[in-house]
Amino acid sequence: QVQLQESGPGLVKPSQTLSLTCAVSGGSITSNPWYWSWIRQPPGKGLEWMGAIRYSGNTYYSPSLKRRTSISRDTSKNQFTLQLSSVTPEDTAVYYCARGGGVATYDSWGQGTQVTVSS
Repeated sequence: QVQLQESGPGLVKPSQTLSLTCAVSGGSITSNPWYWSWIRQPPGKGLEWMGAIRYSGNTYYSPSLKRRTSISRDTSKNQFTLQLSSVTPEDTAVYYCARGGGVATYDSWGQGTQVTVSS
């Protein structure tokens, strides 16, 4: 059974770049047909898909976040990374990584990590 675990700083200052890593065990991030996504949930709001990296390495981004988002991977460590630049307090959220069979579909989730943007 695949397991995902997010890690990264819980506090980021405005204008800085948020960087989170998702470590994957029990399955390879290069296995067909999987997509590996980042999703977030701001306080009091619904889930927002941010982007994904496919098993092939292709990346896909939410149009509303594309300008500030980058997703990459380290196949030797079986992990993938989210970078969100120029953060503001509106980027405060619980951030999740997940696996799915398509863009913005999910069958396995990490437990989530709280990120607060504040000076």
